[in-house]
Amino acid sequence: MTITTAALLAEGTRRLALAGLDCARQDALRLMAQALGIERLAVYVEPRRSVDARAAASFRALVDRRAAHEPVQHIQGYEEFRGLRIAVTPDVLIPRLETEGLVERALELLADKPGALVADIGTGSGAIACGLAVARPDLEVLAVDQSLGALAVASDNVRALGLGSRVRLLAGDLFGPLASLPASLDMVVANPPYCPSGVIPTLPVEVERFEPRLALDGGPDGMRVLRRIITEAPRFLRAGAWLLMEIGEEQAGPLASLMAAEGFSRIGARRDLRDVERYIEGRWAEGAASVPLTGMAAQRVGC
Repeated sequence: MTITTAALLAEGTRRLALAGLDCARQDALRLMAQALGIERLAVYVEPRRSVDARAAASFRALVDRRAAHEPVQHIQGYEEFRGLRIAVTPDVLIPRLETEGLVERALELLADKPGALVADIGTGSGAIACGLAVARPDLEVLAVDQSLGALAVASDNVRALGLGSRVRLLAGDLFGPLASLPASLDMVVANPPYCPSGVIPTLPVEVERFEPRLALDGGPDGMRVLRRIITEAPRFLRAGAWLLMEIGEEQAGPLASLMAAEGFSRIGARRDLRDVERYIEGRWAEGAASVPLTGMAAQRVGC
């Protein structure tokens, strides 16, 4: 018995909705395109297209995995990030739209710095490093991570995007691999773990069970790694260089105070479209007074 793409998509959507997934139709569409080896648009354009038994079984198997709350990005092996296909595995945090906003702000701050040297601390999949390097062919990016599994994923992404000459991967804890580069960086950018430890068990199953705790757990108040970056970064920044980080809710105030105490100026927090202060920035050794925290719409969060 044959089945059409429209009927099979409806079946998969119902299965995922019953599993409590908010993005049921979108996920079913992505998985159908993968099972059939076609573009997602083709599912809409050819709703009466017949699906053979083997392809239907493949799709249902993928839907079963998603119904168990395995991230669709793990099932497919990639996520789209600023138009780039970024490979992901359970060793790395799945790139999110909020982090696209981090890259966009980094590019704004680097607009007047041709040939800048940037360090992406805690690179994970390498999405930030690759996003910067693709957008600015003159940049050199040092991508650091202590997880060898994450660096293997980042290496695949750097190679697939042809960025091997400008994105250098380094293994180690935060600034450890950069010890020979004092006062050399034009920017430190980071999306460090910022979830409080006690919050992690309450996160969605897709996150709590399938994404690496190392990339999520920021200690009791979520700011353990953020504080370390703020206190350690100045040794490696040139005068006028920027520190830019993605942060958690209600962390901007205490982090801004710490940055001011460490000698950063032009400190500001920027907001995402949910009106959450999601990014914090500061300029090193410029001598200007700190400015009040400011707001900004970044990338949309959700389905």
